[in-house]
Amino acid sequence: MPYKIPIGPLHPAYEEPYKLTLTCKGEVVQDVQVEVGFILRSIELLAQRRNYIRDLVLVEHVCGICSNVHASTFAMAVEKIAGIEIPARARYIRTIMSELERLHSHLLWAGIGSEDIGYHSMFMEIYMLRERVMDILETISGNRVNYGMITLGGVARDIQDPQAILNVVKEVKVALEQVVIPIFTHDATIIARTKGIGILTRQDALAYGAVGPLARASGIAEDIRESVPYAAYTELGFKKVVQESCDVQARVIVRALEMIESVRLIEEALKNLPSGAYRLDDIPLTIPAGEAAVRSEAPRGEVFYYVASDGSDTPARVKIRTPSFVNIPSIKAMVKGQYLADIPLIQASIDPCCSCTDR
Repeated sequence: MPYKIPIGPLHPAYEEPYKLTLTCKGEVVQDVQVEVGFILRSIELLAQRRNYIRDLVLVEHVCGICSNVHASTFAMAVEKIAGIEIPARARYIRTIMSELERLHSHLLWAGIGSEDIGYHSMFMEIYMLRERVMDILETISGNRVNYGMITLGGVARDIQDPQAILNVVKEVKVALEQVVIPIFTHDATIIARTKGIGILTRQDALAYGAVGPLARASGIAEDIRESVPYAAYTELGFKKVVQESCDVQARVIVRALEMIESVRLIEEALKNLPSGAYRLDDIPLTIPAGEAAVRSEAPRGEVFYYVASDGSDTPARVKIRTPSFVNIPSIKAMVKGQYLADIPLIQASIDPCCSCTDR
């Protein structure tokens, strides 16, 4: 006889609060009900009561892991309305920050995934590497979280010593290529726990509107950095990563290879950093009436910002759609027919972010 098991909203297997109610028969999951919305913060409403400069700080607090992409996407929307073109150096620095943030986010996910599998030594190795990435972010911005790097018309701080950052990036690259990637792609324990588990077919991924690494692991060759290029991605020759096996292993491989690509992009951007100003000096406090919609590729996938201006210093409307908002429901397709013991790893494989979802 089927029985129900509630997991969450607060549970050791979760990074943040949301709830799965599993319907099981024996040890096999037959269905699941997914519930989000336990910590709503009304960020969109608050953004419509503050000026654009204060909103940059506000939207950066949508998420502590992908804070930079929220600020940069909001800034790009406002700059699009105002017809502001940022300096080339600023575009490169924004790209560097975006890829460092992606690297940090993927390492955080990989560490949590290792812990879910029970691979504690791998967890410690990855988190030590994550610390090195956070050291780079602190060197550039002065902060390890919520970097405050984005401003209208460019970036708030310059990169003074690219070579010093390059040296640390090379250390991270060596550790990824010699330790993290080989273990995640060849270790028998990880393969046994991930191969053929949590299948999200390409058809289901399209039906649920999946984005980011989750979609690319199901054979959907879509990455905003390529399809709608922004910052300096066109100049740096971005290469997307796609897998076809549609399981947890594919999601592991996509994120692992994306970390290597992020390192390459950071190296190229630092080596070819344009000279000149890193921000515009004269930025208007009021933005002309108009509207703009902008998309960026956050670590978890496409983030969408719509901003409307009525000609004042405060936006008339701000709408935010985050990748986890569309990715979390796809858990329903992944868990059917899977063993109950695999559910923590399957739900973790989408890298759910409830701070983004419950913005």
